[in-house]
Amino acid sequence: MANMPLMKMKLAMPVSFTRLMKLLAIPLSRQKTAAKRLVIPAGEGATNRCASFTLKTMLPITLRQLQVFAAVARHLSHSRASEELYLTQPAVSMQIKQLEQSIGLPLFEQTGKQIHLTEAGREMLQYSRNISQQLEEMEAVFGEMKGLERGRLNIAAVSTANYFMPQLLAKFIHLYPKIRVHLQVANRDTVLKQLADNAADFAIMGQPPEGADMQSESFMPNPLVVIAAPGHALARKRRIKPAQLAQETFLLREQGSGTRGVAERFFSGHRMSLPAYMEMDTNEAIKQSVQAGMGVGIISRHAIELELETKRLAVLDVERFPIMRHWHIVHRKGKRLSTASQAFRKFLLTEAEALASSATRRK
Repeated sequence: MANMPLMKMKLAMPVSFTRLMKLLAIPLSRQKTAAKRLVIPAGEGATNRCASFTLKTMLPITLRQLQVFAAVARHLSHSRASEELYLTQPAVSMQIKQLEQSIGLPLFEQTGKQIHLTEAGREMLQYSRNISQQLEEMEAVFGEMKGLERGRLNIAAVSTANYFMPQLLAKFIHLYPKIRVHLQVANRDTVLKQLADNAADFAIMGQPPEGADMQSESFMPNPLVVIAAPGHALARKRRIKPAQLAQETFLLREQGSGTRGVAERFFSGHRMSLPAYMEMDTNEAIKQSVQAGMGVGIISRHAIELELETKRLAVLDVERFPIMRHWHIVHRKGKRLSTASQAFRKFLLTEAEALASSATRRK
């Protein structure tokens, strides 16, 4: 540490130590450590003692290094990071090596063919996320000051939402052609992780997460129905009782999914155990299997509009169905919404009503 280079930080005006810590994005829990690394020139008065600092720090860290590091940390793979960033693997390795030299600590450790984040790596990942968020907010703020309706919008959506989100996004992009939109469709756990990591501005899901750090708003009904092949014996029945489903094989999503939870609560509410079932990880797999006569399923009606029009699936008339849930738009509480994010939220809350009304008329 004795040979660690010094970085002169000249500030345009006097600033308090607390303000400096905020400028450097240093959390409160680490400010005591940071204070020990500040060298304040002797002879400065108390009112101006923060006007010029000499900060014991590492070699300069570039934003490119942080970008490469974040990609490797996300994939835990140099090759996948290089594909994402359109770099060669040696270039990725060089950036990581330079970053490790700058902080004087290893960021990754290798066990066999797998790499893992070290303690320093986990700390660096949190800092890189904070810096990325600050840069995005800065871009959004300056864009607003210029009066530009442009920016970036990152949306993470659960797989069922993919049946209606493209239609909504097409209209939104037509209204705001300068806004760049990225949509990631994944399972619920991945979507929640995108939110927690601040990698997504919004999440679109049926069941909003619990917790005080998230804010959600419902924007459209999400009816869940029981489906079967058109030739199934129950397809011609009316007012099917829950007990009649006990002998059926159910095709369900994985544990933890919204529709799986609905099925479990439905049978539990009727004091019945969940019938025999097969677990599948996509709605498409469930639809194809139901069409093939392998069993019945519980699924969002939004996911089967095409199959109903072409008569490849039938909705069973089961008592207490459809079970009405809602789609929610979710974001981190306290997150500063950019102009693009605010425009999308307002668009979604108004446009989704028209989409729902159109779907109701088609029934």
